[in-house]
Amino acid sequence: MRPHTIERQLFSSEQIQTRVHSLIDEIAANSDTENLVMLGILRGSFIFLADLVRGFEQHKIHPRIDFITLSSYGAGTESSGTVTITHDTDMDLAGADVVVVDDILDSGRTLAFARELFLERGARSVRTCVMLDKQTQRTVEMEADYAGFPVDDVFVVGYGLDYDHYYRELPYIAEVVFEEE
Repeated sequence: MRPHTIERQLFSSEQIQTRVHSLIDEIAANSDTENLVMLGILRGSFIFLADLVRGFEQHKIHPRIDFITLSSYGAGTESSGTVTITHDTDMDLAGADVVVVDDILDSGRTLAFARELFLERGARSVRTCVMLDKQTQRTVEMEADYAGFPVDDVFVVGYGLDYDHYYRELPYIAEVVFEEE
């Protein structure tokens, strides 16, 4: 692990929870709740997905929930450019309205891969929801249907986002600054 420090807090726990509640309202307003599936991309999405689905009760929405593990980073800080399935969902998606939940949209490869995969598996619709949208990093054409916050081109941790499997537990999102080598 490269020497680093956790620097300025970009989004506080309070800001995150306020935005999550507004995302819950947005998703609820645009969802056919009869066959809604919330599919989290592990590992980064687990805290965000949990907060989203807990809030659905107020809208009387009861989605099916599952996870898929897709990898394009490994232990690095930049995408490898190749998306691989390391753990697949076995949920039947035929006719389902799927919302794919991920921690961050940067290159767009992972979400584009997931969207196509679930459409090929028979989903009626596939929408995407991300906590952070790093628009400067796109390598494929991809925009999230629901996004928590835009974020600059910095490396971030917290609220499920990690650096080499550390810092996911932070209740806020902060910038990581790497020391010069």
